[in-house]
Order: sequence, then C-alpha cells, then structure tokens
Amino acid sequence: MTIEPVSIATSIGFGGVAGFLIGYAIKKVMKLALIIVGLFFAAIAYLAHQQIITINWDRFAASSQQAVTGIQNATTGGGAIPGAVDQTASALANIGIPLTGSFAAAFVFGFMKG
Repeated sequence: MTIEPVSIATSIGFGGVAGFLIGYAIKKVMKLALIIVGLFFAAIAYLAHQQIITINWDRFAASSQQAVTGIQNATTGGGAIPGAVDQTASALANIGIPLTGSFAAAFVFGFMKG
C-alpha cells in the first residue's frame, strides 16, 4: 500500500476549508434566525401587553411541544429516509480520516469565529 502525500494533503486542505466555511455560515444563519425569532416573540409579547391580541398559552405550549417532538424525530432518525444513515456512515468511512478529521476541526474553528 502506497501512501500518496499529495492526496492526503489535498484531503486535509479541502476538508479544512470546507469545514471552516460551513461552520462559519451555520453560525451566522443561526444568529440571524434567533434574532428574527426573538423579535417575533418580543412583538407578540408587546401586543399581548397592550391588549391588542390575546394569546392562548395552553394551545401555544401544545403546539410548541408538537414542533419539538417533530424536530426530535427528524434528527434522531425517526423520520429519516430508510438506509440513509447507513449510506452516510459508509461514505464517511470511505472518504477517510484526513478529510473528516480536518473538516471537523475546521468546522469547530469556523463555528467559534462566526
């Protein structure tokens, strides 16, 4: 078995750049989404305080619980495509440790800088 330094360096470089960019972008998108959600809830609370609208908090809590349950099912594999988890795992194993390792490290760095 021959180890090709150019191939390993390319994998590390590509994984590092892609990981940093994706981590940075995800953090920026999350910040923007949380700002929008926060402003929405602040506006709803203000309108409720001014008695312009009334909020049925019991129904709101039930809807929130259903949304959280749906997200939990989607992320834990309850609503995933059959076999997708196995295909993803085998694809990551075939790409190799240099790419996934550099991607993970750069993703964390990009997420921290974002």
